[in-house]
Amino acid sequence: MTYTVVDESCAVVGAADGFLRGCRAGTDRTYAYLLVDHLRWLRFTGLSIESVALRDLVHYMAAVGAEFTGPFGLPWRVGRRPYGNSALKTAAACLKGFYLHQATCGVNRAVAQGLRETRLPTRADRRRSMLGHVLTEMPANPLAPQRRVRRHPKMLPEGAREQLVDRAGCARDRMVVTWLADGGFRVGELCGLHLVDLHLREGAACGQCRSAHVHICHREGNANRARVKTKAPWQRQDGVVSGGAVRRVSPAMIHTYFDYIATEYPRQAGHGMLLVSLHGPTRGQPWTTDGVRGMLRRAGHRLELGRVAPHAFRHSFATGVLDAAGGNAVIARDAGGWASAATVEEVYGHADVHDPVFAAALNRVWGSQP
Repeated sequence: MTYTVVDESCAVVGAADGFLRGCRAGTDRTYAYLLVDHLRWLRFTGLSIESVALRDLVHYMAAVGAEFTGPFGLPWRVGRRPYGNSALKTAAACLKGFYLHQATCGVNRAVAQGLRETRLPTRADRRRSMLGHVLTEMPANPLAPQRRVRRHPKMLPEGAREQLVDRAGCARDRMVVTWLADGGFRVGELCGLHLVDLHLREGAACGQCRSAHVHICHREGNANRARVKTKAPWQRQDGVVSGGAVRRVSPAMIHTYFDYIATEYPRQAGHGMLLVSLHGPTRGQPWTTDGVRGMLRRAGHRLELGRVAPHAFRHSFATGVLDAAGGNAVIARDAGGWASAATVEEVYGHADVHDPVFAAALNRVWGSQP
């Protein structure tokens, strides 16, 4: 599936189309939406791809939400929320790639030259590189926002899982809460699961994990448009799914699954997806991520827990695994499917919480132990 950009006359925008064709599947979709916003801004400000300068791109990033000291022109995106830090980083990468591509076509080489900045390599850069000790510089993006590290993620309130399970209105909702809490799923991963992805008995035919597990597979054509962030390769051979991101499941997850399948799952469902809508005109159709978010939001308000978001379960899961593993970020990375242990350490790693050596040192200072 390839995404492109068209104008008001339904004609393909050649500059954007040539760039998006070189992007990977999934990336082209995200970049296409970001380019639509940027191309509209160019028209709004009277600029063009050929005439825009680097300072104009900096002003655009400020207009969509980046921090900037000083005026940056006319208001933009009035009435719409500014980009978050993650979206700003993606937009900066998109714009850099877009204008570097234009320079290869002989268009606006001056702005491309300004985007080819470099920086000194960090310790993490050297660790990732095969010959890190000889690194002298790394590519940089002058449009990218400053790096923010979330040291205190928002987690579930104490006892929220038990209350949500006890007061759930159906077996499907109990399964969703249990799977989010015990599996650390992203909401897109959970809503994107197919029944064939579930290997809930020991010794599954895939041979990749002896314990009960699921395979999280990236699919572009899901009927509910749920998409998996991690695009690990996978295959289905003789009806058996292998590959993808393998995630182990708990006994509670298996119990709630069979309860849901035996009592509520429609026998006539031909789409093969795990979560389905149970009410209204979409009954029997795959349940969307918005449906899961809405269910949790309403349940949180009913129980006076505040706003409950699916990702709060993932935060609590990561913190719980780190506590149980004595601060071992590699175990937490594999349990929750993060791309790197460094991400887990930066976001969830706190020595005063997860390091037993640190706690023992404090207890000794306080006189709590010999």
